[in-house]
Amino acid sequence: MTVAIQPDLFRSLLRRHAAGVVVITAAGDSPVGFTATSFTSVSLQPPLVSFCLNRTSSSWPTVSVAGHVAVHVLADGQEQLARTFAARGIDRFAGPTRWRTGRYGLPVLDGALAVLVCRVVERIEAGDHAIVLAELVDGEHLADDVAPLLYHMGRYLRVREGNR
Repeated sequence: MTVAIQPDLFRSLLRRHAAGVVVITAAGDSPVGFTATSFTSVSLQPPLVSFCLNRTSSSWPTVSVAGHVAVHVLADGQEQLARTFAARGIDRFAGPTRWRTGRYGLPVLDGALAVLVCRVVERIEAGDHAIVLAELVDGEHLADDVAPLLYHMGRYLRVREGNR
């Protein structure tokens, strides 16, 4: 017999998993982007990554047909950028957000720890989300001594010096 897990318990359990924070962008009629903690590597050969996106997200219509996406691994100190791209009902590319148009017309955010340019290879419906599988086609990164931004228990966290 399967027991139905209530959404509040599900969220509470998964909040205990610390995750890196990324902003994923795509190009459409206008640029779109969103904050995600579901980003992970999948395969080395070929170089595949994945992320999940709620299909009710304002970014989904663009991501659902995009040929390419840019994944921005956020650095320690980019909490405000993460919050901006997690907010609803705002122009995430306006105001203090600094970005440029990159390869494939993708919006590329300034100051990310790493930027991965990926070709979307598959979208898989999974409950109320979609799992997006993408192949890395280009990338760039900052210095190795820059710490990543982390998310745990509903808060953005810093890597403590003793853990690096």
